[in-house]
Amino acid sequence: MMSIMLTLWQNDARHALCQEKKKVYPEFPLAISQLGNLLRMTYIMLVAPIFIQETDMGYSATDTAKKHQQILDESIRLFRQKGFSRVSVNEVMKAAGLTHGPFYNHFASKEALMAESLAREVQRSIGDFDDLPASEAGKAEYADHYLSEEHLKDCMDGCAVAALSAEVRQENEVRSAFTAQIKNLIQKLATRFPWKSRRSARGEAIHWYTSMIGAIVLARAVDDEKFAREILGEARKRIG
Repeated sequence: MMSIMLTLWQNDARHALCQEKKKVYPEFPLAISQLGNLLRMTYIMLVAPIFIQETDMGYSATDTAKKHQQILDESIRLFRQKGFSRVSVNEVMKAAGLTHGPFYNHFASKEALMAESLAREVQRSIGDFDDLPASEAGKAEYADHYLSEEHLKDCMDGCAVAALSAEVRQENEVRSAFTAQIKNLIQKLATRFPWKSRRSARGEAIHWYTSMIGAIVLARAVDDEKFAREILGEARKRIG
C-alpha cells in the first residue's frame, strides 16, 4: 500500500516538475512559492522512498530496534578504534550490515549517533560494576583488568572513556550526555565500593578512576612497549 501511494506521489511530482521546467523565470532568485514546489517535488521523488522502504518491506518495531542497537554497537567499536572524525556514516552502516539510506530514520545526525553511542557505552560500564564484589577485592579485580596489558592492546573493545574523552572536548553535541554519564559512573563507584570514609568516597572515587584512565591513555600513546608496561605497573601499585 505504501509503495502504491509513493508511486502515485512520484508520478504527480514528475508531471508537476515537467510543467515547472516549461516555465521561464525572468527573475532570479526564484519566487519562494516556486522554489518550495521544486523542493517538495524533489523530496517526494528522491527522499521519501528511503523513509518508506523499511515499513514497506514489513519490518516490525522489534526489527527496527534491533537495527538501532546494531548501529550503536558497530559505531562505538569504530569510534574507539579510529576516533570520531575518522569514521564516516557509510562506514558505520556498512559495519552494521545496512545501507546508508535508513541512517536518518535512526539518528538526526552523525553527532547524535556519537552522543548516544558513547553515553550508552558508559552506561554499560556502570552496569559492569554490579558484576564485581562490593569490596576491596572487587576494586582490585577491576583495576587489575583495566591496567592490564590485554586492555592496553584492546583499543577496539576497551574503555570508551579513555579512547574518546580527548575528542569529546571538541564535540559540543556530545559533551552534555557524556558529562551526565560520567557523573553517574563516579556516583556508582563511590557507593558501590569501600573507601576510607563516606565523606571522602566521591573524591577518592574520582582519583581512583581518573588515575587509571590517565595511565592507559599515556601507555597507549608511547611507542616503547616496556615503558608502557612500566606506566601501567606503577599506576597499579599506587591506586591500591
